[in-house]
Amino acid sequence: MGILEAIVLGIVQGLTEFLPVSSSGHLVLLQNVFGISEPQLFFDTILHLGTLVAVVIVMWKSIVDIFKNFFSKMTLFLIVATIPAVIATLLFGDIFEGAFSGKYLGYGFLLTACVLALSEKISIRVNRKREINMSSTITMGVMQAVAIFPGVSRAGSTIAGGLILGINRRQAASFSFLMSIPAILGSVVLQGAKVISETAISVELIPAIVGAVCAGVSGYFAVKFMLALISKKRLYGFAIYVAVLGILVLLDQYLLKTINWA
Repeated sequence: MGILEAIVLGIVQGLTEFLPVSSSGHLVLLQNVFGISEPQLFFDTILHLGTLVAVVIVMWKSIVDIFKNFFSKMTLFLIVATIPAVIATLLFGDIFEGAFSGKYLGYGFLLTACVLALSEKISIRVNRKREINMSSTITMGVMQAVAIFPGVSRAGSTIAGGLILGINRRQAASFSFLMSIPAILGSVVLQGAKVISETAISVELIPAIVGAVCAGVSGYFAVKFMLALISKKRLYGFAIYVAVLGILVLLDQYLLKTINWA
């Protein structure tokens, strides 16, 4: 992997991790466009570290509050919200891993578009609550588990789950980003263990570091942007974007065949 590719993938990872457009889907798409056929596990792990640093910096005050009041409802909510993704990974890990070839990528993008649009339609009809509760926590946790599938946005799905149940828009986004911390950390731990176990794995340190820095910087601005945007704007623009992207991917896979899909 070259430096330019690492920069592009890093920026895209950081931006799309926290915007409702699917970071995994964009990385799979770009890796197919660039013709990167070899598994880039080490690179992917380092990129996730970059985005983890970004969200921790932005959400630092909330994180400190959680540790100060560790035995609080918020800590319980974060634990509960993480459990569905853990169960899904343990039960369906092989299925999710196989999907990263890009075969179902277009359908994942279209599903994200439907979830975003539907959540906005429903949220208009429900009363806005101020606080995260157990039902919204479980719903957002299940949505996060579904979003392991490439093309399905983690941020978009979890925020949508909160909106459907009437959670305040900004609070739904804030909780979604807090949820991302254990999710990303868990991904880093699992991938890191695999990297260590695969002694023959190819490690390109410089591109990985460059990509991580780009992911961290772009991720920082993506979180700040989304927190500011969600209170004022609806998610229809993102829904249109991923719908168009999904259609283009499917057109290429079935008709145009300009990309050599794995």
